[in-house]
Amino acid sequence: MGSAKAKVAVLISGSGTNMAALLYASRAADCPYEVVLVASNNPDAGGLKFATAEGVATFCLPHKGMARLDHDMAMDAAIRASGAQYVALAGYMRILTPEFVAGWEGRMLNIHPSLLPKYTGLHTHERALAAGDSHGGCTVHLVTAELDDGPQLGQTPVAILPGDTADSLAARVLIAEHQLYSRCLAELVSKATSPEHLIAQVRDRALALPEADEVQSHGMPCFGIVKGKKFAYLSNDHHGDGKVALLVKISGPDEQGQLIENDSDRYYRPAYFGGDWIGIRLDLGDTDWDEIADWLHRSWRAVAPKKLTALMDAADGF
Repeated sequence: MGSAKAKVAVLISGSGTNMAALLYASRAADCPYEVVLVASNNPDAGGLKFATAEGVATFCLPHKGMARLDHDMAMDAAIRASGAQYVALAGYMRILTPEFVAGWEGRMLNIHPSLLPKYTGLHTHERALAAGDSHGGCTVHLVTAELDDGPQLGQTPVAILPGDTADSLAARVLIAEHQLYSRCLAELVSKATSPEHLIAQVRDRALALPEADEVQSHGMPCFGIVKGKKFAYLSNDHHGDGKVALLVKISGPDEQGQLIENDSDRYYRPAYFGGDWIGIRLDLGDTDWDEIADWLHRSWRAVAPKKLTALMDAADGF
């Protein structure tokens, strides 16, 4: 089953060598992502011409004279219009607003030329040399509102040689960056569609509901209330349909029809289940896990005995 490649937007401010490394890595047949947009705040960024020559769409919006949030929101709109599901920062020299970062939580990554948590910010190679470190290096991390501080996805140490200058060290670190970034990006996007990861995400949320347990039924993991009714099933390539999906209870055929009509890629009518169930695809790479938690909660409520829902209502009342 060949799943679609994850769509990535790359943000640059300069020559775009890391963007180029990501792009060329994406041309391998087994690479799980593709670059759909290269965007910049600098009209003179060399990487824009290069992306155009390689047939990749570009977007440029100079930030001069714009409020930071307005600029971020315009960049965000262009990224979303491209269909991108992930954002890779590759020498993008803007401090991002919390609003922009929050919209891509867990799906925006950055590469930094030091072994974080050492040397956040600029002049990393000078600082490593001045400290007498044995190694410089690079780190790929998820982006959070704190500068260079998100969860790490990978690191490569680079030995410092006698007589190294900041420039000679930087040149070797750049080679390491080009190797590390594409690998970390590939791992991140693969995880988002891997059945094991998706099933674990659902399991965490389902078993957090009161008196929920997990059993096997119809050859699928399913969640129910202990000694009670089932409120969710996990379908992983069931009957060879190639989907990883969550099946939950809904109000009936009208709601089922409406959901499928509104988003037929995500919602479908599960075979062998009645009109009061809906299948929700989890393997499209853009699952909203808060929404999945809401679906599970709602489905749980539909089958939970009154005493349990009354307890839940009392707890919600506080």
